Amino acid sequence: MKITKDVIVVGGGAAGMMAAISARRLGAGVTILERNPRVGKKILATGNGRCNFTNINADITCYRGKNPQYALPALAKFTAGDTIRFFERLGIGHKVEELGKVFPMSGQASSILDVLLYELNELGVNIVCDAFVKDITKKDDKFILELENGKLYRGDRVVLAAGGKAMPASGSDGRGYDLAQKLGHTITDIFPALVQLMLEGSFFKSIEGVKFVGTAEIMHNNKSLTKDRGDILFTNYGVSGPPILQISRKAGELLKAGREAYLRITIMDMMPKEELGMLIKKRFQTAPKKPVDFSLVGLINKRLIPVVLIEAGIPDKKRLVADLSAKEQERIIDILTDWRFKIRGTKSWPSAQVTAGGVDTTGIDQKTMESKSVKGLFFAGEIIDIDGQCGGFNLQWAWSSGFIAGQSAALY
Repeated sequence: MKITKDVIVVGGGAAGMMAAISARRLGAGVTILERNPRVGKKILATGNGRCNFTNINADITCYRGKNPQYALPALAKFTAGDTIRFFERLGIGHKVEELGKVFPMSGQASSILDVLLYELNELGVNIVCDAFVKDITKKDDKFILELENGKLYRGDRVVLAAGGKAMPASGSDGRGYDLAQKLGHTITDIFPALVQLMLEGSFFKSIEGVKFVGTAEIMHNNKSLTKDRGDILFTNYGVSGPPILQISRKAGELLKAGREAYLRITIMDMMPKEELGMLIKKRFQTAPKKPVDFSLVGLINKRLIPVVLIEAGIPDKKRLVADLSAKEQERIIDILTDWRFKIRGTKSWPSAQVTAGGVDTTGIDQKTMESKSVKGLFFAGEIIDIDGQCGGFNLQWAWSSGFIAGQSAALY
């Protein structure tokens, strides 16, 4: 294959590997510079080790950022269907699970990495690991990349796919933002997303490990901003679970702006509040001589009962149901349908699945992923101010943006 251009890809994650493959297929000579001892480390951790590598429901509504619409051309040019076909050609059988999540039939994230590595090697992509890029400069239409060990690499084009700050153990420590800033790009506020929430309260250790299916909402000024439903898990610091991760970005956004954020949890969301109220009052009326804590057994998790009663202003859990006032009964119903917590923060970068914020999209051409100020510099993946919901959407963004960046680097 005749070499048309020399493309250097900084970062050997999902976006970087896709950029390398798409550039090489168009005749470019490609080198990946990866700071870790091996490429694709973060891929192995996705989908609990099963790699939810895309979602058949991926569309622009699943993405966030200062300007989510920026992602539209890339997602339209390389769709979830294209991703499935791309990996099928590499040998990955797929299966679609709940909510459109797509996994390899093998159930192993390592399968995705294995076929990507095979393709990179077959194409003759040069992979350099333990290569920490210290600086990038441009001189006479050539990019010079200096590694921490002093070694220099030169190329006609650079794809910056160095990731964000989430999961720093995978190599994403935010260094890519420094490189982008040195090259004249603006970085928007960054904060952890798809992350657990830390809540105010002194009782969380007593209910740590309690899990239930319910609804979680982020509240500000008594208004619901976003919500999701599913398995919610109490932890010793607050809450976790898929719905919490899904709505955590909004909490982070509020807190980053110095605004108060509250979490509203509906423990019993399978019926309207009025219907639940009638159900509970009937239970109370049917067995008025039961202690109030025992009267709730079989309705909610036993470990939650003492905390719910204290929050409802009933510290004596052995009081008889007959002795409860109508107001106290209403407060129990309120807690079960509208339990509010002040959010004191999110868990930090090691716990986050993705970075919110990044390289400002106003400085990047949305059709080519090329820098508007530095010709020949391209961006791909999490380093850009685009992040997706949980469920394969972030990997889809990595594949889409990486595909466009790699092709553009080879062609322009």
